[in-house]
Amino acid sequence: MKIIELNTYIVHCYRTNWVFVSVETDEGIRGVGEATLEMKEKAVEAAVLELRDYLIGKDPCEIERHFHVMYRDSYWRTGPVLMSALSAVEMALWDISARALDVPVYRLFGGKCNDGVKAYANAWFAGAKTPEAFAEKAKIAADRGFAALKWDPFGSAYLTMSAKAIDESMAVVGAVRQAVGNSIDLLIEGHGRFNVPTACTLARELEPFNPLFFEEPVPPDNLDALADVRSKSRIPIAAGERLYHRTQFRELFEKRAADVVQPDISHAGGLSECRKIAAMAEAYHIPFAPHNPSGPIANAATLQLAACTPNFFLLETMYSDIPWRKDLTTESLVFKDGLFEIPDGPGLGVELNVEAFADHPYEARPLRHYRGDLTDIRPVGAEPYF
Repeated sequence: MKIIELNTYIVHCYRTNWVFVSVETDEGIRGVGEATLEMKEKAVEAAVLELRDYLIGKDPCEIERHFHVMYRDSYWRTGPVLMSALSAVEMALWDISARALDVPVYRLFGGKCNDGVKAYANAWFAGAKTPEAFAEKAKIAADRGFAALKWDPFGSAYLTMSAKAIDESMAVVGAVRQAVGNSIDLLIEGHGRFNVPTACTLARELEPFNPLFFEEPVPPDNLDALADVRSKSRIPIAAGERLYHRTQFRELFEKRAADVVQPDISHAGGLSECRKIAAMAEAYHIPFAPHNPSGPIANAATLQLAACTPNFFLLETMYSDIPWRKDLTTESLVFKDGLFEIPDGPGLGVELNVEAFADHPYEARPLRHYRGDLTDIRPVGAEPYF
């Protein structure tokens, strides 16, 4: 079997644009991957297409060889654009290899450890601006079956926060905790926005609400700063969505900088690399909870990873999505009792409906985090997709 073609597709999805990859073989088996990288979608597409010349004519099942050569021969190595491109191609090659054997991808990684995985909801808060609105939306998400909710309650803050702004943020957290009670886990997102003293202050202020973790409290480019916050925080610290290679995670583990590790399968090298990162985390007895806010192909790949990862902790899930998500792929998910079942279909278990993509072309989307419209994460008409 040989690779004969590689195609990319950029599809608008309101918050960002999904970047899909399709790899074709001479035996008619197609594999799919996802390289969504917010605000860098066209750069990632170009990086994927630069890999095309190497891949054409190669055996798609020699995944470790191809990943190593493409990574090595980039010369500059690492970087989120290259690693996201490699991630998508790697997913597609595993998809092809598993489809050729008519088995799910997790079978090629040793089989299942988990039949289902606990999920937490992101984007459940869409449009909320007040503590009362957050509380009402939290109750709806809990009633839908989610046992854990994540969000960023810090408005447009950057680096520091006034006492008034901190009080306003804690009012939101308190309203959500009161609305859903103590049986629902709360996960607080920082989006890497704060300096060390502010992050430490926020960790102290969050203590009474007993969050499961405080995610990415400081920018991702200084793991010593993250370790400093973790050493002073009495609540667990989660991080890793903006690290994109196992060597960076090695440093995170060595510095004891996080209690929960969160690589993104679309950025950190795909299935094999994330499984290696999970194994490293397991050696440090650290739970593995991948960043997973993107599209249906990344979600499908993450579920396959969840199936075969002993220290898998939580699956990030978007509570609702664009109405046209259901038109773009053959995605079919089962959510029951707070868990997502692991699909057992061949490969990643999902295929692209390419003919639907033309109706949703690329649109530039700016970063929302510092503009005060962080909760405008979904369009009017957003709906469940599972």
